[in-house]
Amino acid sequence: MQNETKKELHTQMWKIENPKDFTAHDREVLEKAAAIIRAGGLVAFPTETVYGLGANALDEAAAKKIYAAKGRPSDNPLIAHVSCLEEIAPLVSNMPENGKKLAKAYWPGPMTMVFPKSAIVPYGTTGGLDTVAIRMPSDPIAAELIRLSGVPIAAPSANTSGRPSPTRADHVLQDMDGKIDAIIDGGPVGIGLESTIVDVTEEMPMVLRPGAITVEMLRETVGEVGIDPAILGPVSADVRPKAPGMKYRHYAPKADLTLVEGETEAVVETINRLAGEKLAEGRKVGIICTDETKDRYPAGMLESIGARARQETVAHNLYAVLRDFDDRGAEYIFSEGFSEDNLGRAIMNRLNKAAGYHILKV
Repeated sequence: MQNETKKELHTQMWKIENPKDFTAHDREVLEKAAAIIRAGGLVAFPTETVYGLGANALDEAAAKKIYAAKGRPSDNPLIAHVSCLEEIAPLVSNMPENGKKLAKAYWPGPMTMVFPKSAIVPYGTTGGLDTVAIRMPSDPIAAELIRLSGVPIAAPSANTSGRPSPTRADHVLQDMDGKIDAIIDGGPVGIGLESTIVDVTEEMPMVLRPGAITVEMLRETVGEVGIDPAILGPVSADVRPKAPGMKYRHYAPKADLTLVEGETEAVVETINRLAGEKLAEGRKVGIICTDETKDRYPAGMLESIGARARQETVAHNLYAVLRDFDDRGAEYIFSEGFSEDNLGRAIMNRLNKAAGYHILKV
């Protein structure tokens, strides 16, 4: 009927019982999810980095559904996920030598590479670019879902565009209930930050987004590696992003987030002063601190994000902490800054974008 309104999807949530050794129930869940992908639907699933929102990467109509569900700008490219090296060849026009070296060293794992695309990859998946971003996740649920689907799966983070990425299935449900077909609940993810993205289309590989595969690790593998300026600061409106997360505000809580950088003493003193001013106005204030400093903040809603001595704990907890402050109604958040070596570069990249580059150096 012409006057029939579009019905909201009923989003199903399916729990994986044993991701290390799939039960019969688990296999049934994965088969149902793969059938949805093949039919052009949307399924959220865990990876080792964050939860992804999956659709057939070769189906332009399915890619459009991802953009619609997320409210994502259509020039923001999607990453095509594969389950094995053999699935890459049809998607790329050629495989650069540095791409082969990096694939051998870090796949499957939390690294995405940007290649020249083949004709079968639609521009709706690549954001209109002649390149395609590809990743081979190590998470067993993700790998098996891709294999069973029989197609590469485009899968940006399974959140409303601009919000903190989901690291648990309930985060996905908060943002995507009624917008997608199903969610596979595989428990909390391991890393908690999106994959490293490396452009290998030029002679010198270029990091477009930092992640758990650090710049230091990449340089040990292929020698000289560049860092795209977009990692270091805002990108102008007329620039077409080469990879997800480069151009638009990302990872942001609902509160106004300020990042405070400097020596620990000055940072703690400044955050306490700023938080005190807002609390005196009757505002709800959140403070992101660390295990080392959590006893030094007398007021405000406090969240320790992890230990500075263990950067992986900070990365793992970052998005969950930002979402928790949303749930607690924080209006202002003040966060300590972190060193930018190794995984710290990825942590600060996400915090800078979450804060809209609102940084206070003390």
